[in-house]
Amino acid sequence: MSASSQHSRFAPDRGLTGRMVITMFLIGLLYVGFTGVLIVLLRGAWPLIVLISGGLFVAQFWFSDKITERAMGARPVSPEQYPQLHGTIDRLCAMADMPKPRVAVADNDMPNAFATGRNPQNAVVCVTTGLLRRLEPEELEGVLAHELSHVAHRDVAVMTIAGFLGVLAGMMTRIALYGGFLGGGNRNNNDSNAAIAMLVIPLVSMLVYAISFLLTRLLSRYRELAADRAAAQLTGRPSALASALTKVTGQIAAIPSKDLRQAQPYNAFYFAPALSARETASQLMSTHPTLEQRLAQLARISAQLGH
Repeated sequence: MSASSQHSRFAPDRGLTGRMVITMFLIGLLYVGFTGVLIVLLRGAWPLIVLISGGLFVAQFWFSDKITERAMGARPVSPEQYPQLHGTIDRLCAMADMPKPRVAVADNDMPNAFATGRNPQNAVVCVTTGLLRRLEPEELEGVLAHELSHVAHRDVAVMTIAGFLGVLAGMMTRIALYGGFLGGGNRNNNDSNAAIAMLVIPLVSMLVYAISFLLTRLLSRYRELAADRAAAQLTGRPSALASALTKVTGQIAAIPSKDLRQAQPYNAFYFAPALSARETASQLMSTHPTLEQRLAQLARISAQLGH
């Protein structure tokens, strides 16, 4: 049994587990290399660089769920406030034999959902009021099973860490360039070192960000297909999830562009990307597989379950 499914009945996905390990290894290698470049170029400032980079990484990992919740406007809700939502999550968690995550709702007309958290014990599943208003109970069950599979497979934590390392490289670059850490030694050496650092650090930072961006996009697309598969197999109703996907994607396209632009930085976490009908993200840049790919996979699962 794969590591991702040891604590739940969600279908194991060795492909997802392998991709997560490779992504984290490569991005970790990038980050260590980037920190090493900073240490070499900034010399005397290396203890501060290690302290800042390590501190920011730990803070992001430890508080990732709270940071994401606040950014997306999620608020915790009780079973008394949303009995159907809690009831569906209770039933799915019992079916999957996994701990119940915190439940949240975001006051947003865009129909969507997301999950975040560093592990199943510290996870949150959030749906928007727009999603609750538009979906039938069996469609909502499919979406919630999809999000719970992200928690069970722990790919939420990997995506959070992987995405943040690229951002962290940019933050460290700004600190190095504008924090007065360039140089050391006599003035001539100082000027020479500063000139080299001013040139090399931004280039290395951009390279780190670009590679981490592409790696997270590749993982993100695969994990969405894995979550669709796991949700369909757990509930036994791939058609309900397909119906929810079709409805949510169509309704999102009708949301005002201004609201969609505000949501787009968090597309990697959403059940469906916040894109208007006119926007077409290239496959290389997209956080999600196409709707056609997702529906085709669910149709195959439906046929298999029929047999």
